[in-house]
Amino acid sequence: MPEGPELHLASLYVNKMCNGLIFTGAVRKSEVSKSPDVSFTCEAYRITATSRGKEVKLTLTPMKRRPKAGQADQPMDIVFRFGMSGYFRLTSEDELPKHSHLRFYSNEKPSRVLSFVDARRFGGWQPGETWQSSRGPCVITEYKSFRENVLSQLSDRAFDRPICEVLLNQKYFNGIGNYLRAEILFRLNIPPFVPARTVLEVLESEDVCENKIAVKAEATDTKTSGGNKNARVKEEKADLLRLCHTIPLEVVKLGATFYNPEKADYSDFEAWLQCYCVDGMKSVRDHNGRTMWFKVRFFLS
Repeated sequence: MPEGPELHLASLYVNKMCNGLIFTGAVRKSEVSKSPDVSFTCEAYRITATSRGKEVKLTLTPMKRRPKAGQADQPMDIVFRFGMSGYFRLTSEDELPKHSHLRFYSNEKPSRVLSFVDARRFGGWQPGETWQSSRGPCVITEYKSFRENVLSQLSDRAFDRPICEVLLNQKYFNGIGNYLRAEILFRLNIPPFVPARTVLEVLESEDVCENKIAVKAEATDTKTSGGNKNARVKEEKADLLRLCHTIPLEVVKLGATFYNPEKADYSDFEAWLQCYCVDGMKSVRDHNGRTMWFKVRFFLS
């Protein structure tokens, strides 16, 4: 299933491909899709995208202040959730993907079409909607709020559960999925089935961490001969919440994963993986039926 990095990459793709494009007419839905119709018709509009965890929002913005009767005069947001196989693709009208379920047409001749493609139809969209309220801050774009949200809610019974299961709870870890949780726990050498609160309650707020880093760096400065500031060492405490932010960013930088249909070469991503589906690692179903990858030497309780 696409995770936070894939949704973020999707938003970057839309913004890159639709930059300078003008779209026109009605938004069209496939006959087989069960998602709602998008009642938006406009002679000229632009499309931009933003991501938040496991959601992507397209904003359709009319270009004319006084449109014709029946034409949209206000921006519309459409929030997408990708399910198991959703993604966006810009193609010519003659090369529409087979499972194109929502389409936006450019005003060129011949037209190009931005499609939401979803072969398994587990994804969908909601027009006129904002971000899902049950999801917490994004681990990629809202790191400070994400961290504060987790540390301020540790009394919640959700944190009684194993850390590997809590990492998939989108109320707190919006954007983390199966392969990311495996990589995060592996890098920190954390057994996957220890209680989440045990792992998280020892962490500090970001402000406290930053203050400690600054103090350590200042102390290093005073010990450096000649007062050479270039020799200053910045220490950064690696903890689970920080890696929930930095590891997805590593994936974004790679630019392609198993869930990126635009690029068939996944060799960089496969080389990046240290635990998930890697030879020598063990896998087991968690209590929610999801497959968890981990070091073989970890004892399962």
